[in-house]
Amino acid sequence: MLLMKLESREKFAFLQLAHYLARVDNSFGKEEEEVILEYCDEMGIENIDSFDMENFNLEATLNNFKSKRSKKIVVLELMILVHIDSVFNINEQILMDKISQCFGLELENLDDYSQWGKSVAMLYEVAKVFIDDR
Repeated sequence: MLLMKLESREKFAFLQLAHYLARVDNSFGKEEEEVILEYCDEMGIENIDSFDMENFNLEATLNNFKSKRSKKIVVLELMILVHIDSVFNINEQILMDKISQCFGLELENLDDYSQWGKSVAMLYEVAKVFIDDR
């Protein structure tokens, strides 16, 4: 929904960031993989075959996002990924706080972003039930 508004280099940086966030809690599950594939479809890019947690550079990746608009899109969309498995792990929370601070976003607004992400994640799961051909 919002990711198509990112510039090309931002889309690839977002994909890296999403893979990092999905693994920061040491639990990369089916739900997170599905959301990342949905992100790729929305952005019109291919998913990466493997992700190297050890060599990922968070600061360099975050520097790809210049506009306030892009930064807000990134945080909103990442909140869907955070909440898709119904667990907001402390490592995910710390990472989202760090991203928000790096982007210069108010931490008070982070709770609103989180609630939005939780709602969208829930609606995504409901939509899967509606379209399932059982």
